[in-house]
Amino acid sequence: MAFADPQTVASISSGPTSLPRVGSSANGGTFSSNDGTVKLSVSSAYSKRTRRTVRLEHAKVAADPLTSAQNLRYSGTAYLVTDFPVTGYTVAQQKEIVDALVAYLSASTGARITQLLGGEN
Repeated sequence: MAFADPQTVASISSGPTSLPRVGSSANGGTFSSNDGTVKLSVSSAYSKRTRRTVRLEHAKVAADPLTSAQNLRYSGTAYLVTDFPVTGYTVAQQKEIVDALVAYLSASTGARITQLLGGEN
């Protein structure tokens, strides 16, 4: 079963971004904004373990800090990977673990994410 087309991500710099499907394969899908600055990828890899990845990429153009009259393209990526054995965990149990991590990171208005991005450990 595939993710719906289009996908929508919450505000990054402006309002929500609609991402129509631009690619599809047996184990993955790709969604991208019309201008290509926001891209969402969803994939699965199967072996002794099942690895699933959702990845959000963002690009922007900003001034070069060394040459202010020149602009450069910058990009950043955030992704979540799950990695479980083929047997031993139900989808519901996997979801509980992912939900726990997401709740931990987003608690206190995202304080843990801020600490992570600030380099704390």
